[in-house]
Amino acid sequence: MKLTRVVLARLGTFVLSLLVASLIVFLLLNLLPGNVAQVILGSSATPSAIATLRQQLGLDEPVMLRYVHWLFGLFRGDFGTSAFTGESLGSLVAPKLGVTVSLVVGGMVLAVLVAVPVGMFAAMHRRQAGGQIVSGISEFGMSIPAFLAGIALVMVFAVRLRWLPANGYTPLTDDPLDWLRRLILPWVSLALVQAAVLVRYVRNAFIDVLGEDYLRTARSVGWRRRPALMRHGLRNAALQIVTVLGLQLSALLVGAVVIENVFVLPGLGSMLVNSAANRDLPIVQGIVMLLMTFILGISLLVDLAYLLIDPRLRTGTSEVSR
Repeated sequence: MKLTRVVLARLGTFVLSLLVASLIVFLLLNLLPGNVAQVILGSSATPSAIATLRQQLGLDEPVMLRYVHWLFGLFRGDFGTSAFTGESLGSLVAPKLGVTVSLVVGGMVLAVLVAVPVGMFAAMHRRQAGGQIVSGISEFGMSIPAFLAGIALVMVFAVRLRWLPANGYTPLTDDPLDWLRRLILPWVSLALVQAAVLVRYVRNAFIDVLGEDYLRTARSVGWRRRPALMRHGLRNAALQIVTVLGLQLSALLVGAVVIENVFVLPGLGSMLVNSAANRDLPIVQGIVMLLMTFILGISLLVDLAYLLIDPRLRTGTSEVSR
């Protein structure tokens, strides 16, 4: 019963957060200066033509009434239509969503595969030269913007060595090998920065675990440090790791917008930048709201993951069973 209440509370928070996010996104974009109808028709358009187009687009209605119409459209699955082409956001997003998902998931998987063992090594050897070097490298990596890492990788591996393509995208179904080759550099660009951040958190999480009584007990009965840490400490360190993974996955979505433009990938990020440049506000609203839904959904999944990792959240007890 307690678990059901907790899950319902998390879902309620998720829905309320979506409503607040939708209001903020709509107001910020619709209160920007400028005339969308003027942009669409060009500088030579007559006032009557501009007024007619504003009426067709619903821009002559009060802001809050437009928000209500947009919100009910979201509930029906209608994220908006392009003010320039009249195409629905769904038809425009469908071929681009797979690019962004592939980029974000691949970057996060690569970052985790690097950060967990490296962070564990840094924790176990924190008083030795190897652990201190790893910590120093992670600190340096945290200061490097993803786009700068991407440019550097292109200069080395695409321009100088010519091992990998510098830009472009091939669908997975067309040529899996070329799909992989074209995503390696974007994945590494995202993963380098995210792995540097994750290493720091993973290191701190395992340092906390190394000082726990249950781990010392495991060592005293004959367990070696690494097996004891994997067997008894990983689950207890996982709560901190899951927290930062959720935060970093949200950061990866934002970073993907930049990386897609660096590597000319036809994903949501490129579409968002192009739509913003053209002041196609319905498309910008829809994409930003879609990204916000992903980010808040990730936060919800992190909260639900806590319930699986930490029994105290399910039972209300103060002790975690070892």
